[in-house]
Amino acid sequence: MSLTEEQNEESLPLTSLSQPQEGTRRKLMKPMAPSTFLFRNIGKTIPLALVIVLAVMLIAGIIALIDSIPLSIQIIYGNTKQSLGVSPRGNTELLPSLIKTIKTKSPVAIDRTIICRASTSQVESIVGRWPFVVLGLDLPDMKYYMHRLGTTSLEGSLPKNGAPEAVVSRPVATNLHLKIGSVVLGPDQENSYSPVPVKVVGIANTKQWFVLDTKAFQDQNYLPPINLAMVFAKNRAQQKQLDAWARKEFKGSKGQVFTYHDVEKQTQHMFHILFTLLNLVIAMLVLVITFMMGLLINIYQAQRLIEFGLLQAIGYTKKRLIARSLLENVLIVALGWSLGLVAAYSLLNVIGRVLMTPHAFALNVWDRLAYLYTIPVPLTVLITACGAVLLRFRKFDPVAVVERRIV
Repeated sequence: MSLTEEQNEESLPLTSLSQPQEGTRRKLMKPMAPSTFLFRNIGKTIPLALVIVLAVMLIAGIIALIDSIPLSIQIIYGNTKQSLGVSPRGNTELLPSLIKTIKTKSPVAIDRTIICRASTSQVESIVGRWPFVVLGLDLPDMKYYMHRLGTTSLEGSLPKNGAPEAVVSRPVATNLHLKIGSVVLGPDQENSYSPVPVKVVGIANTKQWFVLDTKAFQDQNYLPPINLAMVFAKNRAQQKQLDAWARKEFKGSKGQVFTYHDVEKQTQHMFHILFTLLNLVIAMLVLVITFMMGLLINIYQAQRLIEFGLLQAIGYTKKRLIARSLLENVLIVALGWSLGLVAAYSLLNVIGRVLMTPHAFALNVWDRLAYLYTIPVPLTVLITACGAVLLRFRKFDPVAVVERRIV
């Protein structure tokens, strides 16, 4: 055997050993990945993530359900988007002059002006009964109004002129559990009063809410006989412009206007205090959850003192151990928040199908505000968890831990 062959044989084991050592080193480093301990100790990971999941689901659910109240009001009175309501404040002689002012001074083209009557009714909402207007229209105006509100088809028929009959939209029929032949107004209904029972003869398929009977019927049965007006912009996109002009034009005058803007403004004012209190409740909930997570993280880290001590004793730096612990907390918080959003969305879908849809209540399962309100939970929990880790390692003595373990 030559000297070269002997050198190759001697060098071969060195090369062979160096490759397994490198591969083994990579395998040894893999267990130090932040996700490794979490998946191997799933029994400890789940409780930490579950607290965040429940908190996120609870907050998003509460916000979405509270938001459904003003949303329901806006949808119930959404028909006011299509017209400008004008009232003479009880002065029957004033209405013609108000209509003349609108026709001559309006900044947009007018498509139609309807003279109508109105009586009161009620519909169901999440927080109880809400007042609702029953419009009395002449039959040609009724057809125009239904078309304007996006009616695609009519089940049944329109009411006969002067007869105690009404047509309701599909959401109202669902909300009040009405069908063809049901009584929608009557003498025994205090909040939906009519001198004679008014039966449903038609159900209009549209997303808008309305109850319509004839103007002749209301003229005969409701006193005093005060007419109202509804004004429709020729271009629907200009209805807002017409409403804004009318509010400014008739401000402080004997004429009173009704617009969708007023519905939004009153809704915001009505629920301002409620949402202020809700913010307080959410803040308290976040504090409680953060405190609980701080305690759990502290206990969680205390149970791993021996692990940290041994790792540092065999050469892992404190900086690396801290980085690993912080990344573990980031993974737990991210996992909990993500699963919490999924759980909240699933819960809202179930609530929508079981409780809201059968009563035509409004619920936005994609409520952006509801999900944004959950952001403080992972942020505060993460800050608290990282603080607990840093405090734990600030005076960490691996030698003392190892000595106690050996002893």
